[in-house]
Amino acid sequence: MSIKIERINSNLQKEISYIIANEIKNPNINFVTITACDVTNDLSYAKVYFTTLSDKKETLEALKSAKGFIRKTLADRVELRHIPELEFIYDESIEYGKRIEDKIKEIHDN
Repeated sequence: MSIKIERINSNLQKEISYIIANEIKNPNINFVTITACDVTNDLSYAKVYFTTLSDKKETLEALKSAKGFIRKTLADRVELRHIPELEFIYDESIEYGKRIEDKIKEIHDN
């Protein structure tokens, strides 16, 4: 992956996190953490990975409905010629890591 794409990923992750935390008023979008952003090489699509403490299905639907507002706000803040289409994906890696950690602790205790 090129340095430019990595920089764009990092910048989009930071800005989307800020928009979700401070500007979206939807009550179904709370306790959301953006864990990663993965932009395609042609900058047309971006997969935005998130975790949440609330119901993941409701949060995913709320994020999908707020996608247009997030893209519009990103267009004002990020200096890109074309803002990528956003696809929100629930990040299960944290839950997976927690299960592995619990298994290791269980083995260690025995």
